[in-house]
Amino acid sequence: MPQLEWSEALALGLPAMDDRHREFVYLLEELQAAGDDALVAHWTVLIAHTEQHFAIEDGWMRATRFATSGCHRVEHQVVLQTMREGLQQGRDGHPGSIRQLAHELAFWFPRHVQAMDALLAMHLRNVCFDPATGAVRLPAAAPIPPVGRRGRGHRSDRALVAESA
Repeated sequence: MPQLEWSEALALGLPAMDDRHREFVYLLEELQAAGDDALVAHWTVLIAHTEQHFAIEDGWMRATRFATSGCHRVEHQVVLQTMREGLQQGRDGHPGSIRQLAHELAFWFPRHVQAMDALLAMHLRNVCFDPATGAVRLPAAAPIPPVGRRGRGHRSDRALVAESA
């Protein structure tokens, strides 16, 4: 089974993000080294970390109006759902399911970090986002949200645009 190890290739230059990624890698390493009797416990810890990790990133995307947040959040949801299903299989006495999912995560995680998270990190830097405070120091660099939910040209949208002019 390939072992995922932390390397500078996974570093994105944002300590708040890199620290969470480093912890994910560490927890996955611990899980992969665990015996079958400890897999469910390690998997539970990894899920709890991942839920918090993804919730924080999802919050950053919302706070900064990250343009591709929908796709990124969906990937988070799919991974978490798969991990939860693996937990149930592990509890049902199938440790091989957890081992297989850990194997898949070891392949998935670097690709996710180097693609989706790298774009998010670049965006967070562009808007001068401070993860510690949640402040966006350059909000003008964030994408402008749609004016209304009914589509372009709706009367209430035109009124809002006219009022702001």
